[in-house]
Amino acid sequence: MTENRRISYEQARDQLVELVKRLEAGGLTLEQSLELWEHGEQLAAVCEEWLEGARAKLAAVVSKQAADSAASEDQARPF
Repeated sequence: MTENRRISYEQARDQLVELVKRLEAGGLTLEQSLELWEHGEQLAAVCEEWLEGARAKLAAVVSKQAADSAASEDQARPF
């Protein structure tokens, strides 16, 4: 995992928004722009890791609820 993984999703997203604003404002050298772009890619990856983790947790909860619901229905049937 990346070093940036320690920051929250919200922190990474906010930093990414600020970085994009700086790039859009212009006035940077090519080297500065590339450096910011690379940092933005890292921040985007951090955001994606957080989102993938949230998706996995949500899928697990939904799956468990579906399984619990099916088990409850099976127990409620007398035959």
